Amino acid sequence: MSTDSISGALSELPRQLARTQRFSLGVPRQVTVAEDGDRVIFVRTKTGEDRTACLWAIDGPGERLLVDPTSLEDEDEVPEPERARRERVREQARGIVMYSADRSASKIVFALGGGLWVASPDGQLRRLHGAESPVDPRIDRTGKQVAYVSNGSLHVHDLDDGTDRVIAAPEAPEVTYGLPEHVAAEEMHRVRGHWWSPDGTRLLVARVDNSPVNRWWISDPAAPSTPPREMFYPLAGTRNADVSLFVFDQDGSRTEVKWDRDAFEYLATADWDRHGPIVSVQSRDQRTLRTLAVDQATGKTALLFEATDAHFVRLVPGTPARTRSGRLVTVSDRDGARRLLVDAEAVTDDDVQVREVLHVEEETVWFVASTEPTEEHVWSWSPGEGAAPITRDPGIHTASVGGSTVVLQSFTERGKTCSVDGPMFRGTTIAVLEAAPIVDPIIRWFSIGPRALRTALILPSWYEAGAQKLPVLLSPYGGPAAQRVTRARHWHFIEAQWFADNGFAVLMADGAGTPGRGPQWEREIYGDVLSPVIADQITALEGAAEQCRDLDLSRVAIRGWSYGGLLALACVLRHPDVFHAAVAGAAPTDMRLYDTHYRERYLGHPDEHPENYSRCSPLYEAASLTRPLLMIHGIADDNVIVANTLRMSAALLTAGRPHEVLLLPSATHMATDPDVSVSIDLYELRFLERSLGLANESAR
Repeated sequence: MSTDSISGALSELPRQLARTQRFSLGVPRQVTVAEDGDRVIFVRTKTGEDRTACLWAIDGPGERLLVDPTSLEDEDEVPEPERARRERVREQARGIVMYSADRSASKIVFALGGGLWVASPDGQLRRLHGAESPVDPRIDRTGKQVAYVSNGSLHVHDLDDGTDRVIAAPEAPEVTYGLPEHVAAEEMHRVRGHWWSPDGTRLLVARVDNSPVNRWWISDPAAPSTPPREMFYPLAGTRNADVSLFVFDQDGSRTEVKWDRDAFEYLATADWDRHGPIVSVQSRDQRTLRTLAVDQATGKTALLFEATDAHFVRLVPGTPARTRSGRLVTVSDRDGARRLLVDAEAVTDDDVQVREVLHVEEETVWFVASTEPTEEHVWSWSPGEGAAPITRDPGIHTASVGGSTVVLQSFTERGKTCSVDGPMFRGTTIAVLEAAPIVDPIIRWFSIGPRALRTALILPSWYEAGAQKLPVLLSPYGGPAAQRVTRARHWHFIEAQWFADNGFAVLMADGAGTPGRGPQWEREIYGDVLSPVIADQITALEGAAEQCRDLDLSRVAIRGWSYGGLLALACVLRHPDVFHAAVAGAAPTDMRLYDTHYRERYLGHPDEHPENYSRCSPLYEAASLTRPLLMIHGIADDNVIVANTLRMSAALLTAGRPHEVLLLPSATHMATDPDVSVSIDLYELRFLERSLGLANESAR
């Protein structure tokens, strides 16, 4: 790359990251395949910089645009419960961001502009009258009725006669029907609260009573005329929402689903297949997970499977499920591996780590698994054939299945692709319209030390070995349930190349607690979510310096967001001899200020293990700061509340430790405003340059 090209990229890349929402726009998502495999539905924006998601279909040659939300009135109006749902799933796009289709994908429903809409592949589109501010509309599989939530009540709208009736109404302001509680949506992968029976005659419905839950009021000081927003947030060690489950008939009569809710207060999953309702429930300490079959007539439950662990049982998306013959599909930890189980028998080997069950078609199970932690592949298992990988190209792969049709989405170092294979779709592709990045990351992959830490090193595009020493910038997430070092052209690698071309060697490593390495690796952080992770980051840094002698270990910084921000803060406090500056974004500095399900999974109950919470809260180590520190936080963050950064700043001031704080007015846990996103990147860069003594060096 020429000097002029580098200069142009350095000035433009932060804006491109913001305009493309980190290269997520223009990418097909929420792919649905009809049960007979003859039609594919998906959402996608029209370009890599268009923020409005449209509804598309493929049921013949080429794609067809079904619904363009920009042609509809008030397409940007978002009810508060829907705004909260989007925040939980980190949804940033506008337009049609979620939909539901019947079994033939001939009727598709979605909420938009405060109204409820139904579309069909023949081009018909109509707004359903009587449905006000709908949230999470779900069409029954026969295509006759739509269930949705409005003001905490569960409604059913008949598509033939247009009647709209309330099936379940809240008995108090703190009660909702048909929606998940906070920890279910944020931590358990359960973003739904109601499920149709296959024949469309009954509904399985969650009732959430938030009255026992701690309340927060999230305000925006930049808008003092706006009243604070009340939020139910179960802090670690406090009471959770009271969640119960009912089978509802069309006339509103109900049958309660019965299980020991005192011993198993978490409703982890729910579904309704051809064999009836099936749920999984989890104990408060998360050491026991039970899969239960539900008798829809009586509400009685029968134990199908129980998983236990001395630390915690991981919830795996897509499980439990059942095959057509009724065989139970689960995932459980056995012999050091996370294995796929069919009727309690392990059907994957001990070198395969199962990450998600995608689909069960007849007796075949489609799932995602890893044998190498930097890759995720689509696999299938069927009786007689066993388990085998479908994809092999290094990268991150997933699939959607219906009948004999498979939509395969792949994300590699070359970018994203989406292909459709089936009797009607030989050689068909779905266009991926993501913008081409101004900068292509140049990644050096390492497996460092006796623990074989998967590590990525990004050097400046102008780098010449031996020409000069490079300051090092660690940019990990590093925490449980998330990876950064995987074989794909992720936005964070592109951003890392931008930092590199500004003069840094950027290093990312996935250490203790991260997925893909097996249950024992994940449980290494139980009781202490920082010390093992920090040790791995230091090992990766030292190992990378052995691989590349031009890394300057006298100038090392670390940056991160959320858990990554916590890690950055802890590193600079505990090891100022190794880390010479830190940027901590949205860092949870007080372990007691986060939710029950996530925090107690790794640290236990704070009343029983207060030492774990103190050990992992940098708030109590403020006097140790001797290096430059920048903390960034969105004022309206309702996941990691801004009180974490404000309390940390107060502790630093009390200890006489100088630091910088950048507060983001109106921003939540995601800084979605493009101008704000650009400013954050530039502010971080200038801070790091000053802190490591680069400000006076000549820029390339």
